[in-house]
Amino acid sequence: MTSFRSRLLAIPLAALIAGGVLAPAALTPAFAAGQPGDGTGSATGSYLAGRYAQHQDDWSAAARFTAQALAADPDDAALLRRSFLLRLGEGRIDTALGYAGRLLGGQGGPANQDGPANQGEPQMALTLLTADALAKGRLDEADGYAARLPSDGLGRFLTPLTRAWLLVARGRTDEALAALEPLAPIQGFGALYNLHAGLILDLAGRNDEAAARYAKVTDTDAPLRVVQIVGNFMQRTGRRDEARKLYQTFQATNPDGLLVEPAIATMTNAPDGVRPVPDARSGLAEALFDLGSALHHENADEPALLFGRIALHLRDDLALAHLLIGDIMAARDHHEEALAEYRPLEADPLLGWTARMRQSDSLARMDRDDDAIALLKALSAERPERTDAVSRLGDIYRYAKRYGEAITAYGTALERIGTPQERHWPLLYARAMSYEKTNQWAQAEADLRTALTLKPDEPSLLNFLGYSWIDRGQNLDKAKAMVERAVALRPRDGYIVDSLGWALYTLGDYEGAVARLERAVELKPGDPTINDHLGDAYWRAGRRNEARFQWMRALRNADEDTDKAAIQAKLETGMPDRKAAAKQ
Repeated sequence: MTSFRSRLLAIPLAALIAGGVLAPAALTPAFAAGQPGDGTGSATGSYLAGRYAQHQDDWSAAARFTAQALAADPDDAALLRRSFLLRLGEGRIDTALGYAGRLLGGQGGPANQDGPANQGEPQMALTLLTADALAKGRLDEADGYAARLPSDGLGRFLTPLTRAWLLVARGRTDEALAALEPLAPIQGFGALYNLHAGLILDLAGRNDEAAARYAKVTDTDAPLRVVQIVGNFMQRTGRRDEARKLYQTFQATNPDGLLVEPAIATMTNAPDGVRPVPDARSGLAEALFDLGSALHHENADEPALLFGRIALHLRDDLALAHLLIGDIMAARDHHEEALAEYRPLEADPLLGWTARMRQSDSLARMDRDDDAIALLKALSAERPERTDAVSRLGDIYRYAKRYGEAITAYGTALERIGTPQERHWPLLYARAMSYEKTNQWAQAEADLRTALTLKPDEPSLLNFLGYSWIDRGQNLDKAKAMVERAVALRPRDGYIVDSLGWALYTLGDYEGAVARLERAVELKPGDPTINDHLGDAYWRAGRRNEARFQWMRALRNADEDTDKAAIQAKLETGMPDRKAAAKQ
């Protein structure tokens, strides 16, 4: 659920980054000019291997090869920067700190505190060193690094937040609020500004001012983390009725109210003295997570991952940062790393369910279906009123072609729902696919009809039912109209365009079928069924050589669902004439 990600911002932060955080650097002259026997040849190989590994999204291998190249040329700034970013992305903080210190020449601290920021200095290295110094209580050193943070790009947001929380660490509340002010006028950053201003005032005991700030971030659709922070504040300051109202409003407006029930119970019963953000160190961790979450929302996962790692260096129990990193790893198909982030959250009262659901997704993506199924069965039994775990169980069965078990799982989910609403049409669609695969067409048709009453203009439903009728020679005019509607709604979907072409073919409009099926092949050139259909249409249109060409393409791209024998027979003998075909 997106509410668990605490997405405060929905703005294009990624557009403010000049190139990717790990954009490949040019081959340095030292490596490019390597001569046999001088050791640079192997260094060049390591460098190139590192770039290739990074391109393949294998950060561990990229870091290892880049470190080997750096050992051969320790003064190469581009390699040093790359090595730093890769190690930070892996979460190897101690190694990353060493690289960060080298990047900055070992300089920092109060000597640079009042000097202008050097816009060419590495922002992430400064951020990590600032956070590390704060974590170790070395405030002068932290201030020195923070003074060198840039004011452009991501620095527009990072620098005010960092400097504000460093001032909080010194007990200078008003100066911290002033440091935060540059965020206020930036479009889309009002929520972030008011949240952190509220946290700073809250820590200072200025409750009325904090309440006013918090009110500005809960007057709209606030995410769960904001509800948690503000509700906790209300409980600690004697506003329990307001806290309860806040929780109830959140539950009523959340798309899945059942998901937040345990969270609300936990928040309601939390000890009054426990703060979600108890000090400046946690405040800076919160700020870095907020930036990382916003970047992740904008698909800028490299900087999001780095901010998440630094946030966890400040506060390893920041559950949302673990979830963020797990989601980034899962999106990159690094599922072992994702599981390592999700597992510690299993017992978390707010995120435990979400973390275990995401574990099941990663397990399934790793082809560990039995493990995923066991986990989802346990979740389904644990919360018999919920439908998400049992629905996902049905999906895994269906992907594994265990259609009977999929039908049972989807049926359980629909029983738990009772009267389905519009948002439940995918469940009926999925069960219909499973029924169709087990030759239970009457049941599949019934589910599709029901789903269409809930979502009449859903292209997937229109296409499935329309194509199925066409394939069976049933309700042809109505089926054609349904598929035409689906194409109008989704004109670049090759499968839906194929359905319309096949409808025209079935109705005897071979020229019209050819035009549609040629377009379908353009959209899905490798699909064997679409190529086979186009071959049939060509044959009926009298274009025999083109028909055989398409059938050969269909065979080359055949999958396990392709009737290869039927296509081979057409290649050898062609298709029977229409009268003979009609008698078959």
